[in-house]
Amino acid sequence: MPKVEIYTIPFCPYCDRAKALLGRKGVAFEEIDAPTGSQARKDAIARSGGRTTVPQIFIDGRAVGGSDELSALDRSGRLDPLLVA
Repeated sequence: MPKVEIYTIPFCPYCDRAKALLGRKGVAFEEIDAPTGSQARKDAIARSGGRTTVPQIFIDGRAVGGSDELSALDRSGRLDPLLVA
């Protein structure tokens, strides 16, 4: 199972949506609290190539984007192969 990391903030519906999708797939993930101005948020921005929104999701270190991008990967059938690599 690949390492999945998700940078989030509390009360974020997009974060909740991404976590729910991963949960439905039975994927274990590391949730990293990344409030504005925190080192974790700066790390997420740097790792994602400058994206400032949350969530930011990484699969085996690869930036896959946020909730919308994760859902698009799932709809296109490209998410499952990333999760079993």
